[in-house]
Amino acid sequence: MPGLVSVKTPPSATPLRILVAGTENGRGSKRTPSPSPSVSRSRPTKRTPDKTHFDESSLDNPDLGPFLLKLARDTIASGDNPNKALDYAIRASKSFERCSGPGLELAMSLHVMAAIYSSLGRFEEAVPVLERSIEVPDIGSGPDHALAKFSGYMQLGDTYSVMGLLDRSIKCYESGLRIQIEALGDSDPRVAETYRYLAEAHVQAMQFDEAENLCKKTLEIHREHSAPASLEEAADRRLMALVCEAKGDYESALELLVLASMSMIANGQENEVAAINVSIGNIYLSVCRFDEAIFAYQKALTVFKSTKGESHPSVASVFVRHADLYYKTGKLRESKSYCENALRIYANPVPGTTSEEIASGLTEVSAIYEALDEPEEALKLLQKAMKLLEDTPGNRSTIAGIEAQMGVMLYLVGRYREARSSFESAVEKLRASGESESAFFGIVLNQMGLASVQLYRIDEAVELFEEARSILEQECGSCHLETLGIYSNLAATYDAMGRVEDAIEILEYILKIREERLGTANPDVDDEKKRLAELLKDAGRTRNRKGKSLETLLDANSYRTKKESAKRRSMFGFRS
Repeated sequence: MPGLVSVKTPPSATPLRILVAGTENGRGSKRTPSPSPSVSRSRPTKRTPDKTHFDESSLDNPDLGPFLLKLARDTIASGDNPNKALDYAIRASKSFERCSGPGLELAMSLHVMAAIYSSLGRFEEAVPVLERSIEVPDIGSGPDHALAKFSGYMQLGDTYSVMGLLDRSIKCYESGLRIQIEALGDSDPRVAETYRYLAEAHVQAMQFDEAENLCKKTLEIHREHSAPASLEEAADRRLMALVCEAKGDYESALELLVLASMSMIANGQENEVAAINVSIGNIYLSVCRFDEAIFAYQKALTVFKSTKGESHPSVASVFVRHADLYYKTGKLRESKSYCENALRIYANPVPGTTSEEIASGLTEVSAIYEALDEPEEALKLLQKAMKLLEDTPGNRSTIAGIEAQMGVMLYLVGRYREARSSFESAVEKLRASGESESAFFGIVLNQMGLASVQLYRIDEAVELFEEARSILEQECGSCHLETLGIYSNLAATYDAMGRVEDAIEILEYILKIREERLGTANPDVDDEKKRLAELLKDAGRTRNRKGKSLETLLDANSYRTKKESAKRRSMFGFRS
């Protein structure tokens, strides 16, 4: 599933006052608000046995805990064996538990232990440690305890985020925010940073209304406490622009980006200005102001080439935007040329480029090749992207999105069995990531149902369409176009099974909604009328009525070309 990119907080942003491992006397350290699981992820390592064989009686020494905790920190800082650091942290926690009981020292040691588990890719083991660290502080014992509890919630939220469990991650961030507000008030600049952190998590989960409300609170606080045209306020505006763009409010998004760009220019942030110009170009492209989009992209491209080099992924990403623009303006040769320029960079990236960056770029180029009616080439790029990503918890949602897109490509070229297998793998990953209630999940189920129909697995298709219907009704409403498309598929499938009355009931509802929304003269409405009339005619026959053959249904649903696919509305056909 395609992902949304968080707006990073500027380096000079006011740090949160949180108690984390390595801080002294409750003084906070800077927290980079980037809850997206797609960035800076640790790879799991082979697990080695914890070296916890030591003299238990020595743990009663009150000086041992601080000494072992310092050893753990020093070992981490030196880059030595992380398993040794983990051993020190575990022993420190045991010593603090024995000597001083629940308190700040124990919480700090648990935070260190969880951080080491995460660095080793052992996220499942970090979770119970962080849950224990949240139980340890007593909010009634003072602000340091409250902020230690806050820190535990935020670290647990980060861990869930990397595991791809965004819903749990957001709940942890919300719990931490409530504690921080109680300790600092709701207008403190440090609370604004947490508001934005939580807003970014909501954007990642595509919960844009919640993100918008949090962005407004963040902007209000920074207007009150920050200097005019501050970097903090610019970051707030960029995130708010992302939300407005996702909701289709392009004019507001454009205004926010222009204001953010002015702030970045005033602060000498050349690369940030270029990144904003790319976003501005994207909005101009969305509203078909192509000349202005080209101008914005060119400005960004000039800066990226001069500051980062001509082989940097940022340059490739602008090439991809140019390719998309030229496709939409009908200049197919230029579009393909820009795709090839981007692919040359992705084939030989500069040092420091992550696999995730390359995979994301290949996926974007693949979408353009799909639009150019070159599904085989698009499929090859998706397969390359898949090979670059390891199947870690944090990557599963991204891989599921790619697998779903591969399923569409395989379906387009008639490789239905492979398409169904790809959709099935995507569905499993989305369920494991806790995204089984999202609209995207419902759409993937619908696509898997279509592949099952092509394989004559009609009973399985019905189950998939029914589950997709339930999800889309919940997420988008029963009148949404995506939901109506699934209703239509379900009606066709019911008819193929001989469940004529069920098919009639669905088609009558679809027809009613389409007449209200589109008018009685719309071609789609006319199509639904013909389908319903045919079913009603059949329903009036005696019980020896023969159901429509599945072969007829499949022929009606056959893909012809990409351009035709959007217009496919044949009698008793399915909707993609």
